Amino acid sequence: MNKIEHAIIRTFAMDDEVWARHANGWSVWTRVSTLPFLLLALWSHSWLGWWALLPIALVFVWIWANPRVFPKPHTTKSWHSKVTLGERVWLNRRKVPIPAHHRLLPQLLSAVAGIGFVMAIWGALANALWPTLFGGMLSYGAKLWFCDRMVWLYDEMKDADPRYASWLY
Repeated sequence: MNKIEHAIIRTFAMDDEVWARHANGWSVWTRVSTLPFLLLALWSHSWLGWWALLPIALVFVWIWANPRVFPKPHTTKSWHSKVTLGERVWLNRRKVPIPAHHRLLPQLLSAVAGIGFVMAIWGALANALWPTLFGGMLSYGAKLWFCDRMVWLYDEMKDADPRYASWLY
């Protein structure tokens, strides 16, 4: 696990209860849809000035609160729930090793999503439409592909550890 993953884990402080709530489709999809709101909030500095910090802060509060505000889903057999379960498996890969074919691509996809995210952020701060749109699409494309890989990872790993199996209901 790299330093960025550790920082994210510490920031979100997600325990088993929070992870269970985050498997709710409302949590997953409203979290996925947050990037345009962040970009708009950043873009707004050109007309709001320092007041733009308010919508920016609200987006970050939402990102932190999102996995905590929705109830546990009735089932975790859906694609979006398995994304969350796969992310948990991914983050636990040092303790419970994952198959070799799942080790590289998620890291590459995270890097591409990060590059797109930085490009989109820069574009929004510079009020440059094309870098914002291209970076956002690059980030979304890589992130959704990463999500699909997490479903595949969970499906392969659910029987590798009794705890993983217990997440599926």
